[in-house]
Amino acid sequence: MESCQLTGGEKMTTPNVKVYSGNLCPYCTAAKRLLDSKGVKYEEINVDTDPTMRAEMEKLSQRTSVPQIFIGDTHVGGFDDLAELNREGKLNDMLSI
Repeated sequence: MESCQLTGGEKMTTPNVKVYSGNLCPYCTAAKRLLDSKGVKYEEINVDTDPTMRAEMEKLSQRTSVPQIFIGDTHVGGFDDLAELNREGKLNDMLSI
């Protein structure tokens, strides 16, 4: 987790963000662009190059498609879910930004 300084001197912790992605995946690209636009650092895990990571993703998310996005311990879902959270104004709160 990263810390960022708030105006009152207190620190807010930004949760770890993981994006399980695949090669040639337009929804993966869209999810990463959305996170990039918010200045969020994330760990990208390409499941096409590592079968053990695909198995981990499927176990954690109960889904087989990419992207699968986690913010902290919360499974957000795919790009559509991430974009919906953003439209609803909930994503910034989840990201502590």
